[in-house]
Amino acid sequence: MFKIGEFSRISRVPTKTLRYYDEIGLFTPARVDATNGYRLYSADQLPQLNRILVLKEMGLSLTEIGRLLNESLSPEELRGMFRLKEAELRQQVKEAQNRLQQVANRLTQIEREGQMPDYDVVLKMIEPQRVMSIRQIAPQPEDVGNFLGECAMALHAAGITPTNQPFTIFYDADLTETDMDIETVIPVDSSVDATLNLDGGRLVVAHTLPGLESAACVVHQGSYDDFEQPYAALGRWIEANGYVIAGPPREIYLTAPEEGKEPITEIQYPVAKV
Repeated sequence: MFKIGEFSRISRVPTKTLRYYDEIGLFTPARVDATNGYRLYSADQLPQLNRILVLKEMGLSLTEIGRLLNESLSPEELRGMFRLKEAELRQQVKEAQNRLQQVANRLTQIEREGQMPDYDVVLKMIEPQRVMSIRQIAPQPEDVGNFLGECAMALHAAGITPTNQPFTIFYDADLTETDMDIETVIPVDSSVDATLNLDGGRLVVAHTLPGLESAACVVHQGSYDDFEQPYAALGRWIEANGYVIAGPPREIYLTAPEEGKEPITEIQYPVAKV
């Protein structure tokens, strides 16, 4: 029989780890000396400890390892557990490869431009949200802001409080500065179920806007007339990282123009992996 320190040197497992495994019932001593409480281990236990270490190296949690060792699992249950772990590891590898590609793309960009890029693109999942919105044609660029103000006034008059920043969805497939097909959107509480009338019989309707599984997002601080650079940065990122555009872009107006301060806008482009 070996004391815990001796067994630790033989097994190459720290005594702290052996004590913890004992506490959680994963790997217990062969015997505990009743007179002094010393944990005593047998060389016959080394194969079981090695199996624990191998399973841990494979990425299984201690709880999963305990099930494997202490429960009589059927072959199908064993296969299911390892298939699930295989899927988890493949997903981790995929995410690591994506991060590696992003790092490589950033290095290429720095080498090409000689400095950090002006815009950082972040991949986000956008949750579905309750909104009041109206889809209509904006004859001129300034009408985008005019429609937002018009909708905000209608909500205020109806006693409906926005729950987040307003935004616009642009549905035109090609860039156009006239007669733009847009949706003016204001997030509201999930309980809101209303229809508001605007001039000309136009209706602002409450509904749940679908979320975006994956959106490439960039934040721009500056004039609404200077969107060429952030949109170009998004385009370069989408192409370089192996994505394709999967829907119309959204412009979220995080702050409005103020005296001495430039507005802040987040641009979101739905994307999908090629």
